[in-house]
Amino acid sequence: MIMQWLLILMTSVSWSANNAPKPYSQEPEPKVAAEVPEQLIGVGIKEKLGDQLDLTLPFADENGRSVTLANYLGGKKPIIISPVYYSCPGLCNFHLNGLTDGLKGLDWTTGEKYDVVAVSFDSKETPDLAKNKKENYMKMYNRPGSEAGWHFLTASEDTVKKFTNSIGFDFKWSEETKEWSHASAAIIVSPDGKISRYLPGIVFEPKDIKLALNEASEGKVGNLIDSLILYCFQYNPHKSEYTLAAFQLMKVAALLTILILAFWLVPVWIRSFKADKRV
Repeated sequence: MIMQWLLILMTSVSWSANNAPKPYSQEPEPKVAAEVPEQLIGVGIKEKLGDQLDLTLPFADENGRSVTLANYLGGKKPIIISPVYYSCPGLCNFHLNGLTDGLKGLDWTTGEKYDVVAVSFDSKETPDLAKNKKENYMKMYNRPGSEAGWHFLTASEDTVKKFTNSIGFDFKWSEETKEWSHASAAIIVSPDGKISRYLPGIVFEPKDIKLALNEASEGKVGNLIDSLILYCFQYNPHKSEYTLAAFQLMKVAALLTILILAFWLVPVWIRSFKADKRV
């Protein structure tokens, strides 16, 4: 009997020790792996494909001139929009570097078939900072005469809010790092100002850029071959790239087969028809 009571007492003491409230600590509880870091909560891009942008929002270009997005569209050619901030120490530079490398791989030059528009989402940044940024990337792009096709814009806080909301770009200031927390994407806009495609990330394949621009212009900025390639490729949102569409390719192959057969058979039919008439 005494042994039973001792066993119960020892069990009670052990339970109390394991379940006693832990002393208060100001240290935050460690996050588990599945939790999103606090600085990334509320940060990201919500794609708004097909939405019409407000082409009347006021911006300032790298020379301090008042401009709107309508200055670069006007129904003539598509544009690539890069939401960045010019004093960014990391991600924005990676984005612009990757985009520039991708554009260097195109046989199209900026300003001819499309324009590039970088927009700062930090309303405290100035045209002078934008001008310095443009000069750096003009040297990197290294295509004389392309300066008129690159634009580095700044804007007021009100315009920044309206613009970033319209493209689904969510960002926020991090007091911990003293930087803006944000995502990265190149946004393709059609000549009439509608969002056509998002190309996320910091690496941009020339093929994907060209297909997206041609898609945005409904085949108007490319030649017949570009349009044919666009017909055979479809954008895969899971891979964030354009991939070959097997069914479309089969239709093109069937059409080419018919054309080849027609090219070979028509002369035979003509000769046969002429021979019959002589008989």
